[in-house]
Amino acid sequence: MSRKPILDPNRSYTFSNYFDLNADAFDLVTEFGYTLVRTQLLLPHFSGQLEQLDALKERIDDVLPYVDLVNETARREIFIAPIVSELVRITHARLNIEYPLQVNQKLQGSLDYYLRTQTHLLVIEAKQADLTRGFTQLAIEMIALDQWSEVTQPSFLGAVTTGNIWQFGVLHRQSKQIEQGLNLYRVTEDIEAVVRILLAALKSDPN
Repeated sequence: MSRKPILDPNRSYTFSNYFDLNADAFDLVTEFGYTLVRTQLLLPHFSGQLEQLDALKERIDDVLPYVDLVNETARREIFIAPIVSELVRITHARLNIEYPLQVNQKLQGSLDYYLRTQTHLLVIEAKQADLTRGFTQLAIEMIALDQWSEVTQPSFLGAVTTGNIWQFGVLHRQSKQIEQGLNLYRVTEDIEAVVRILLAALKSDPN
C-alpha cells in the first residue's frame, strides 16, 4: 500500500506553508524526488584573515544586555543582519532580502537572505525560534533554488538560524540528496566558525 501524499495536489503552497505543515522532513522532500540524511557536516572554512571579526562579536555582545530577544524582528536585527552585512562587505556578494522566487505552485515564496557571488548561498530565519521546522522550510527552499537556478555549482549551502543558534544544510544537486547538519553553532561563542563557513561557500569555485 502506497503512502498517502502529504501535499494536496489541488492546493498552492508557499515556503512558509511548509513550516506550518509540521510534516516529517524526510517524507516531505521525498515528494519532490529528493532524499534527506542527518549527519555531522564537515564544512569548508574560509582560511583568510578576518580583521573585523572581533569588532563584530564585540558589537553584538555589547548590545545583548539591553535587548529583549522576544520576537523574530529583534533576533534578525541583532544577530542575523550584522553577520550577513559582514559577508557582503568581505565578498561583495549580491544580497537580496525577501527575494521572490517561483518555480511552480508547490515551490514559491520569498527567500529571507539570498547571497550571490560565483556561487549562491541561502540563509533563512527559523520562525518561532523552531529549528526543526525551520530546517524543513530551508530544505524546501533549497529544492526550489536547485530547480530554478542555472548556475553550475554542484551543491548549495543553506543556513537556518534562530539568530543565536545556526544550523547548516547542503543540497547535492546530482544525487538530489540533502544533508542536514547535526552540528549547531552558537552566536557569539561560535561566530568565527559561522562566518568562516558562510565565507567559504561564497568564495568557492563552482566548477
